[in-house]
Amino acid sequence: MERRFEVRRQQLLADAEVGDDLFRDVLGELRVFLDAVVDRLRRPEQRANARMYVEGLLSNLPRKNVESVAYLHDRPRDGLQAFIGHSPWDHAPLLTELATQVGTRLGESDGVLVFDPSSFPKKGIESVGVQRQWCGRLGKIENCQMGVYMAYASRKEFALVNVRLYLPKAWTSNRRRCRKCHVPKNVSFAIRQQLALDMLKEQGHLLPHAWIAGDEEMGRSSGFRGDLRELNERYLLAVPSNTLVRVQEEESGASAKKSGSSKAEFVRVDAWARSLKSDAWKTVHVRDGEKGPLTVKIVAAPVVAKTDRRRRHASEILVVIRRRDERGETLTDYYLSNADASTELAEFARVAKAEHRIEDCFKRCKSEAGLADYEVRTWQGWHHHQTLSLIAAWFLTEQTRRGKNTGTGTDAPASSIRLCGAPAPGTSLQRSGVHRSQYHASPPTKRTRTLLPLETTQTLGPTTR
Repeated sequence: MERRFEVRRQQLLADAEVGDDLFRDVLGELRVFLDAVVDRLRRPEQRANARMYVEGLLSNLPRKNVESVAYLHDRPRDGLQAFIGHSPWDHAPLLTELATQVGTRLGESDGVLVFDPSSFPKKGIESVGVQRQWCGRLGKIENCQMGVYMAYASRKEFALVNVRLYLPKAWTSNRRRCRKCHVPKNVSFAIRQQLALDMLKEQGHLLPHAWIAGDEEMGRSSGFRGDLRELNERYLLAVPSNTLVRVQEEESGASAKKSGSSKAEFVRVDAWARSLKSDAWKTVHVRDGEKGPLTVKIVAAPVVAKTDRRRRHASEILVVIRRRDERGETLTDYYLSNADASTELAEFARVAKAEHRIEDCFKRCKSEAGLADYEVRTWQGWHHHQTLSLIAAWFLTEQTRRGKNTGTGTDAPASSIRLCGAPAPGTSLQRSGVHRSQYHASPPTKRTRTLLPLETTQTLGPTTR
């Protein structure tokens, strides 16, 4: 191993050490943090239940459902079950507070908003929104619920900030079934891309950003890409390998011409990528890893993608990135963007990395904040649990950032904080030295679409989807 990589390895190991002072006043930090959030609830008993539930989500319980959290606090489960499952309190103001804090503390002018669905396997047919559909967690069609999430990613950190439950047509067309699960009367069928647009319109102004990113589920829809163009949003969206495009070769100086192809001919993006000569690919340095420098190969070309539902064709940029996973296998990702043709390849790589960050968000929320541990059947119950879980995960993110060395690089690891148990009933939490204003977010930074100079961009790192 080269000396410079050995030095970096030692730095990473040093950053991973957690001192005793990191855990000092964590409960006080949580009290201050929750003061800013639960103030959005109107009634004292609602605020008390919200505190109790978040503390349970942050505990070391093996399964963080309502019953377990109630018993952890030595309380009857009925009150907490009613608060999560049936109480009519509005979760939207809490998500607004969450987005405001994230935008204020993590916001950067070239931040990235990422949209991605996530599934939750469920048995039976009684839980709201459940049906047989593609379950990414299991990798097959299975009985599950589907949520569409919005995350925010910047060089500082990343976090989930909003969520919508996908309600299939089999549910929206059956009002009796909806009433049984307390689905509001004004909720109608909406495709997943429309749910993403709703969240963007609701909270986009709170989160400084210059890009919209998403997985293949989002990018495959030419209608969704068109809607983003109409909203003057710049996107880099993953698309399936069988996406059909017509390469505008006469305008593409960055890629080699496909031999024997016609300008009017649509080709699959994977076939086009395979046809390129080796010198068409540009190598972008990612970062210095423990085993040596990490790089990706990237190519971009102006294209016209084949649209659905007779939508108007629009010029876009096809971006193809080749990277190696932990097993050394080569993975190829395909993206479409409406960015300017002069956009640097390193900038595309940075945004592609941010798109992968939402998977890290899901891992954090599910493993440390009980995102998938709920046992509720109603519309309110699902959104109540999800909202408080996202808030708990945001607290962990803030504590992780607090524990990082000031000299730690963007990709350096840091240990998350988890409460080992809830405070006993009646226990007084000592307020920490952190002022309340730390979690009362200031007005969000005015959004700008200006990119930072290339030297300040963060290039793509290897992730596993």
